Amino acid sequence: MPRRHIRVIAGAAEAPLRAALRALRTELGVPDSFPADVLEEAERAPRLPSYDATVIPLFTIDPPTSADLDQAMHLARREQGGYRVRYAIADVAAFVVPGGALDAEAHRRVTTLYFPDEKVPLHPTRLSEGVASLLPDQTCPAVLWTIDLDAEGRTVAADVRRALVRSRAKLTYAQVQGLIDAGTAEEPVALLKDVGVLRERLEGERGGISLNVPEQEIVERDHTYELAYRAPLPAEGWNAQLSLLTGMTAAELMLAYGTGVLRTLPAAPDGAVGRLRRTAEALRIEWPHHVSYAQLIRSLDPHRPHHAAFLQECTTLLRGAGYTVFRDGALPAVTAHSAVAAPYAHCTAPLRRLVDRYASELCLAAAADQPPPDWVLAALDALPREMADGARRAGAIERECVDIVEAALLKDRVGDVFEGCVVDVQEREPTVGTVQLESPAVFARITGGGARLSLGERLRVRLIQADPGTERVEFVPV
Repeated sequence: MPRRHIRVIAGAAEAPLRAALRALRTELGVPDSFPADVLEEAERAPRLPSYDATVIPLFTIDPPTSADLDQAMHLARREQGGYRVRYAIADVAAFVVPGGALDAEAHRRVTTLYFPDEKVPLHPTRLSEGVASLLPDQTCPAVLWTIDLDAEGRTVAADVRRALVRSRAKLTYAQVQGLIDAGTAEEPVALLKDVGVLRERLEGERGGISLNVPEQEIVERDHTYELAYRAPLPAEGWNAQLSLLTGMTAAELMLAYGTGVLRTLPAAPDGAVGRLRRTAEALRIEWPHHVSYAQLIRSLDPHRPHHAAFLQECTTLLRGAGYTVFRDGALPAVTAHSAVAAPYAHCTAPLRRLVDRYASELCLAAAADQPPPDWVLAALDALPREMADGARRAGAIERECVDIVEAALLKDRVGDVFEGCVVDVQEREPTVGTVQLESPAVFARITGGGARLSLGERLRVRLIQADPGTERVEFVPV
C-alpha cells in the first residue's frame, strides 16, 4: 500500500496531470494488461475447503469504490467476558496453481501499484475484484482467523483454518462511523469501536505507533489544481487495529512454529528523526525535545492542514522496513517491527501483496502442526528480495507521482514567493537542497545560487519552475 495516499478528483482524461501520469506509466513500463495464459488460468475454478463457515454473518469495511476486498470480519462478546474476533482473509492460494502462469505473473508484479488516478493490480480483476474478493452475497474460500480477546483486548487464544465464507454487507467507513456515532449500529459493528479503542490503548502501552495518514486530494478545475486533505475517520483506525491484531497473531504463531516470514523494521536512524524535526519546524509544529515521537504523533489533529502534511512526512520513518525469513526453529536476531513495537507479519492483503499468500500458508501449517507446502518452502528464501524489489519500484512510482502532482499544483504560480524552511542540504553540494513550503505543504528542490544553504533555515523562496510534464519544481532564495 502506498505511504502517501494521493487521489485525483475529477479532471478530464486530457488534463495535464492525467496526461503526465499516463506518460509516467508508459515511461516506467508499467503493464496495462495481463498475458493471455494468465487470464485463461484465472478462469479456472478454485479449490474449495470442506469447512463451511457461511453461517457467520461477516461484513467488510472499505472505501466506497473498492472492489478488491481482502478482509471481512465479525465481532462478538464472549460468554466468559472479552471478545471474539473472526477475521476472514481472501484465500488467493485457492485460485493459484503453484508454478503456473498466474503464479509467475504475481511474482513479476509483487504488489498492486497505486497511482493518483488509477491502480495496476497484482492479479487479474476477475480474481481481485471478482471471484476471490470477499464481496457481499458471494460464497468464496477464505483463510478464517478466530482470535479471542480478554476484557482488556489482549489475545488469549487464536486459531486459523480454511473455510467457505459469505459476507453479508459491504460497509463504508463513513457508514460505520455514522452508525456508531448515532448509537444505531448492530452489535457486531458497534463492537468495532470497543475492540479498536482497547487495541489502541494496548498499542500505546507497548510503544507502538499508528500513523493516521490523511489522504491528499487533488481537485482539478479548469486545468488548475487545489490541494486538500481528507482526514481519516476514527473507524478507519479501529479497522486498522484488527488488521494489526491479525498480523501480530500470525507473527507469534509462525515464531512458535519455527518457520515463517516477518515484516520487520529497525529503529529509525537519528538523521531521519532530525530531518523530521526540521519538517515540524517548517510547518510550525511545536516538538519539544522532551516529547517523544510517539507522544507527538498522538497529539496531532489530521483535520489541521499543517498536521496532515506532517503526518504524510512521518511515513519516511517507515523506510528500511523489510521481510525476514526463518526456518526450522532458527529464529532471527530481529523479530520486531519498531512502529508496531512487536513481531508482525503481512498476511491480511493477499489480493494486493504477494508475500501475504505465503504467510497465510505458513500460519495454516503451524495451526495444523503440519509441514508447509513444498511450493511455499521453495519460494520462501527469495521472497525478501522479491518484495524489496517490488517496494523499490512502488516507492519510485510514488516519488514520481508526488513530483508530478506538486508540479501540477504549482504550475500557475511561477514567480510567486513562499515561506519555507530548508529541511535537507546535499552533503557534496551545499548550495542545493530541499525546501518545505509552509503553504501549500510541499517539498521541492532549492538552489542557493552559489550561496550555502543552512539546515533548518527559515527563508522566503521564489518559484522558478513547475512543470508536470518534466516533474520538476524548483525554488531559489529571495
